[in-house]
Amino acid sequence: MKITRGWLAAIVIVCVILLDQLLKIWVKTNFFYGEEFVIAEWFRLYFIENNGMAFGMEFGSKLLLTWFRLIAVALFIYYIYRIKDKAFFQTGYLVCISLITAGALGNVIDCVFYGVIFDNPVPPFTATLFPESGGYGAWFHGRVVDMLYFPLVEWNWPEWIPYIGGDHFIFFQPIFNLADAALSVGVIVLILFYSKNFYAKEVEEEDKDDAQIMRFPKK
Repeated sequence: MKITRGWLAAIVIVCVILLDQLLKIWVKTNFFYGEEFVIAEWFRLYFIENNGMAFGMEFGSKLLLTWFRLIAVALFIYYIYRIKDKAFFQTGYLVCISLITAGALGNVIDCVFYGVIFDNPVPPFTATLFPESGGYGAWFHGRVVDMLYFPLVEWNWPEWIPYIGGDHFIFFQPIFNLADAALSVGVIVLILFYSKNFYAKEVEEEDKDDAQIMRFPKK
């Protein structure tokens, strides 16, 4: 049985969201805020939450940001629907758009629902899913759960360097989640390998013009 491109996009989105949410719920209900679990020196689970965008960045009003994400996700889903059957758009391009959509939607779910389905206990207690006392916030005001931490290398800057001398530096310092990872991979692969798809409309129009010229050559 051959999977259509529309179904492929749906499978990618559902799988990413499912894995992302399962990991977030597991971390949220088994780790207290700020708890760290060392898997390797360069890979750790470190539970934090943020109010903003990918990799813990924050931007403007929480409610405004959540609505912006919802609109963006809706536009991406509509875009996937429009291009899924168009041959010019490569399957890899469609997968990248699906990863970006899934990444955005994964964090939207946190923002919309987590404030009402989780409580917010003081460490060392962990959160409860669907607590009897209610959640820690309102609809659209949930916090995004992050846990993936890759401190690959670290060092102290020499004292003689202005401004940063003596500071401790860690690479890679941002803590993120699977949704962030899916979104970032989708964007990077899209730019590196599928950038020509951005100009699909112009290319299609040029191909149509060429076809017309071949069918009706000038005398």
